[in-house]
Amino acid sequence: MGQRLIAIGSADPELTLVGAWEAPNHPRLGQDAGALAGVGPISLPLSPATPGKVDVVIDFSVPAGAMSALEFCVNEKIPLVIATTGMEAHEQEQIRLASRTLPVLWAPSMSLAVNLAMKLTAVASSALKDHPSGADVEIIERHHRFKEDSPSGTALKFGQIVQSIMGQSVERHGREGRPGVRPHGEIGYHAVRVGDNPGEHTIVFGLLGETLEINVKATNRDCYAHGALAAAKFLVGKPAGLYSMNDVLSI
Repeated sequence: MGQRLIAIGSADPELTLVGAWEAPNHPRLGQDAGALAGVGPISLPLSPATPGKVDVVIDFSVPAGAMSALEFCVNEKIPLVIATTGMEAHEQEQIRLASRTLPVLWAPSMSLAVNLAMKLTAVASSALKDHPSGADVEIIERHHRFKEDSPSGTALKFGQIVQSIMGQSVERHGREGRPGVRPHGEIGYHAVRVGDNPGEHTIVFGLLGETLEINVKATNRDCYAHGALAAAKFLVGKPAGLYSMNDVLSI
């Protein structure tokens, strides 16, 4: 994702890239970020040092990297876009606390289509909440073999939307053996890790006699980079607070 942010951001006339921030043990420190991203040299080396004067920071890394970026932005009062998932509860709380003093946009997915799918999921949940036959909801997500957290943060967000409206109290992560009849108050998660899949989510509303599926998939990572850059543009100049992609998209 860092490479796609560099590639797409460097071509955007509204943006000036001033830092390519990496872990201190990264094997390619000092190399030109544009060359690493496949767009040619842009005179911006990959560096472990915090960037200088900036208007906004995008973190698209791992939880430890996000916490490092958060600390820097809190100290410097710089707006921060957090696109990293897999946070522990105490890390999530640090993000919420930081949003009291600076603008933070935190979203489980930067994709326009994913966020629209979340809106549709909320509509479907509301419409089917009191369906006479009852609606069983299962969430299936697919990602590349290198993804470290499971289920994805996006899948969990879909589930939170459903539960907040329909009221399921039990989360089931996969099934095996003879678990018996499916309880109505259960929401199921199923994580698939295959090849280089950049991300796919299906929310299944199973009724007696019919099924509704909301499916959204990425064919490459550019959709996440475009969304993160749009979020960064949106966040500049905003007052302190916790923002989401719904704010960017006005939905």
